[in-house]
Amino acid sequence: MTNSLLSSSDWSFPVPIAYGPGRIAEIAVLCRQNGMQKPLVVTDRGSASLPFVASLLDCLEGVGLGRALYSEISPNPRDTEIAGGKAMFRSGGHDGIVAIGGGSGMDGGKAIALTATNDLDLWAFEFEQPAPNMSAHPAFPPLITIPTTAGTGAETESTAMITDTQRWMKWCVWHAELKPALALLDPEITIGLPPNLTAWTGADALVHAIEAYVVPGFHPLCDGAALEALRLISRWLPDAVEDPANLEARGGMLVGSCLAGVAFLKGLGLVHALSHMVGAEYDTHHGLTNAILLPSVLRFNAPSIEAQIAPMAQAMGLPDTRFDTFDKAICTMLDDLGIPETLAEIGVPPDCADRVAAKAMEDSAAGTNPRQLSASEVRAVLLDAIEMGR
Repeated sequence: MTNSLLSSSDWSFPVPIAYGPGRIAEIAVLCRQNGMQKPLVVTDRGSASLPFVASLLDCLEGVGLGRALYSEISPNPRDTEIAGGKAMFRSGGHDGIVAIGGGSGMDGGKAIALTATNDLDLWAFEFEQPAPNMSAHPAFPPLITIPTTAGTGAETESTAMITDTQRWMKWCVWHAELKPALALLDPEITIGLPPNLTAWTGADALVHAIEAYVVPGFHPLCDGAALEALRLISRWLPDAVEDPANLEARGGMLVGSCLAGVAFLKGLGLVHALSHMVGAEYDTHHGLTNAILLPSVLRFNAPSIEAQIAPMAQAMGLPDTRFDTFDKAICTMLDDLGIPETLAEIGVPPDCADRVAAKAMEDSAAGTNPRQLSASEVRAVLLDAIEMGR
């Protein structure tokens, strides 16, 4: 696996994927191959001044593709910011989008792509609503996604989590006809990620793999991706945090994150239902919030996920397959990664529990949690994560 992680590979599932160290240098060729002559690069505010964005813009400008950048994307992207990106896409006469960054940058780019060439309201694309018929509208613009963290797994689908600034809730927007034309996975551009962000985004990928695997239902493709993601993440995340320049670890995490993102097409669970709403209200880092919530949700879901514990424990190489061993391994990993024990430590107060729990019950991920939920149970789990944690 190590040698493979240092080599270039092209994959066609579930969308075209170009993997390999240094492949961001191919971006201009890849844009042209996918029909872009004047791409708009979209990223988040925190990434806008980082070297990989400058390198990407230089590559585009060097062959006459311009260097247009929209970076007004918050850590938890907002509907107003998507509207600003749509306006820039149209006023600049752009013909494609390159979304680069962590989950926020890619979600921002994907949401802009959903709305850039039509006059539909962003919330017409909300996941739980009937999908708009696009036959009377221009095609979605071509979209290239480039993850710069190994965490969100957002690069292979059109789904994007956006904050509704009227209700201060997060909603998932998407459309089946918008697929990334290409996902570019270059582990070299993740090397500069600080250890804390490596840990937080890596923990996000860990949660994706676990939550996707325990979602009820028969989906062997997603289950296989989830278990391989869990194997890679548990193997490489500690190394990536301890030795940020370890290219094998960065590659293993980038592939593991991508697989976990594929896996959660099956669904997610209560960790995400709560994390989305906590993030919408308190602007907390999504991966960090997920990591803190995970132990409380695992304990709540334990009676409903007994059959899934053994395969997950085996994927992690644990000595036995009891729930207590699995739970302890997860908590130990979070300790070693420096994850705070409670949500209170990142500014989430107990008095939000009723309000946030009610919002979480409306989240799509609540509907695929392996254990049925009541508002009082969700409130209790949230309070446990705020006050007790792991």
